[in-house]
Amino acid sequence: MEILWQDRKRPFLGLPISFTKYILGEKCLYIRTGFLNITEDEVRLYRIIDITLKRSLGQRILGIGTIVCHSSDETMKKFEIKHIKRPRQTKELLSELIEQQRHANRVFNRENIAVDENNYDDEDAETADEL
Repeated sequence: MEILWQDRKRPFLGLPISFTKYILGEKCLYIRTGFLNITEDEVRLYRIIDITLKRSLGQRILGIGTIVCHSSDETMKKFEIKHIKRPRQTKELLSELIEQQRHANRVFNRENIAVDENNYDDEDAETADEL
């Protein structure tokens, strides 16, 4: 696995004094936590649906931020890449890799379609079932 980016959670004054490590490869994002007992979560990039950058005033002063991710992965529906350096550049890199993996795996998201409840009949139900 080629590592494209990695960082540690920086919870105290932007210092990497933590046992949480983030590793980004070409196809997966790994979140490794723990010191004696280690847990490593993995999410395939094409499963990530949405990412958001959050930066509080304190995080902006320290030059760190948090990326919030929503995915279709069963075990990691919502997760955060907390208190990392260069969060904007990391978010952009993550976005590019997600799009590359979606294209490579031919994964496309369907947008929610609003249905007018007053005009919904059995024929619409059959059409919805076929989708």
